[in-house]
Amino acid sequence: MEKYDIAIIGAGPGGYQAAIRAAQYGAKVALIEKDKLGGTCLNRGCIPTKALYSSAELIEKTKKADDFGVKIKDFDINYSKAVERKNNIVKELVDGIWTLEKAWKNDIYRGHGKIIKGDINIGFEISIHGEDNAIINAKRVLIATGSSPRLFPAFNIDHKRILTSDDILDPNFKTIPESIIIIGGGLIGCEFAYIFGTFGSKVTILEYFPRLIAAEEPMIVNQLEKEFEKKSIEIITSQNVLYVDNTGSGVKVTTCSATVPFEEIDKAEREIYEADCCLISIGRKKESLDLGLEDLGIKTAQGAIIVNPKTLETSVKGIYAIGDVTGGYMFAHVASYEGFVAVANALSSIGGFSVKDMVADYTVVPSTVFTNPNISSVGLRRRTAKDMGIDVRVGIFPFQSLGKAKCIGEEDGFLMVLANKKNQKIIGASCIGAEAPELIAEIALAIRNNLTIEDIAKTIHCHPTLSEMVLEACEATLGMAIHKKGRPLL
Repeated sequence: MEKYDIAIIGAGPGGYQAAIRAAQYGAKVALIEKDKLGGTCLNRGCIPTKALYSSAELIEKTKKADDFGVKIKDFDINYSKAVERKNNIVKELVDGIWTLEKAWKNDIYRGHGKIIKGDINIGFEISIHGEDNAIINAKRVLIATGSSPRLFPAFNIDHKRILTSDDILDPNFKTIPESIIIIGGGLIGCEFAYIFGTFGSKVTILEYFPRLIAAEEPMIVNQLEKEFEKKSIEIITSQNVLYVDNTGSGVKVTTCSATVPFEEIDKAEREIYEADCCLISIGRKKESLDLGLEDLGIKTAQGAIIVNPKTLETSVKGIYAIGDVTGGYMFAHVASYEGFVAVANALSSIGGFSVKDMVADYTVVPSTVFTNPNISSVGLRRRTAKDMGIDVRVGIFPFQSLGKAKCIGEEDGFLMVLANKKNQKIIGASCIGAEAPELIAEIALAIRNNLTIEDIAKTIHCHPTLSEMVLEACEATLGMAIHKKGRPLL
């Protein structure tokens, strides 16, 4: 039986990066994956959607080429070609992960991993069934099995016309539907609405809540809805979807008002929406079945593995869990971060490795929605700050007031920065506009290091750049932005 310092079940962004980090510390590593290296993010999530997003963004830029003095008489939109490009990008990155793991001498097992017995003293036995069949022993185990689209029985998901994000991103899905209904106006729903709308589909979003992306700043969402309206993307909010049916030639979605109490739904007035196909984008389930959790006594809650929020250790000593399967922040970048924390704690508990314990810190978790314009946020929102009793100063700076934004033709949107009025420390930011994730990165670093408005204001920002948005928005919290009239608050 092959023995390892650590075995990692799941090779998504959390798992495969954790394997490399463990190898960097000198550990002998087994990486177990039943599907493809890279997990959901690389194969059916972050990367393929951003590849399609980039194609859609180029379509929009091409349409505006005349404004820049470039005459393009005619051009064709070829979704099939865009999908081929997406598939090639995914393959290259998957191959790259394989090469990296081998370079660090990590053993890769292709199959389903299940912990069958063991404890922190003698190690844990893991059975692997699939392309590779084996039983291995590991001193420590890290579970990074992620999540998958939730299949709601009432929605009759058939993977033909009633689809999940996995279906949309399948390498063989190469035809843009003439019309599509997207159920769920969160991050995933909005990104696909932008992509399909730009490629020419008639898009309708049905959202349960009164507005899209419910957790985001209302001003940001209002701006997004205006941009979607310009693109003829129909947004219908406060909709409780009751049924979805494949009619043979299309789909029929039956809804009622989300304000109707549950006990009165049977009597509620129905609305019918029809399209060629339907995308369900309202929830993901944790992939925690058949891992041996119950037999070992690992505690779960509604499918999520319960972990110590600081160490990421489960209720069984020596076994850790990270990423979507824990039910926390469902972002690839959080899974990667958690992987580093878990590996450090796992290996430090073994001894013999030059690594110290780490404590997970979720103070700064940036998020992004890749619509056009982009949306990105970090830290607190105004409502949350108010609920916490924090008196905030708000600085807002529009893209249209920035020279670089005008030069590149990206004048829609704004950056909002929140500062604690008591000590001027930056506590949050939200942005909608070009390169929003890149702008938010500077603010994430500022929050992580307890920087103040003055710290940003005294930092020279290169001109002309979009990063000047950060400087001006921070100064705007004091009414001191140069390119925006405001009453000084100093």
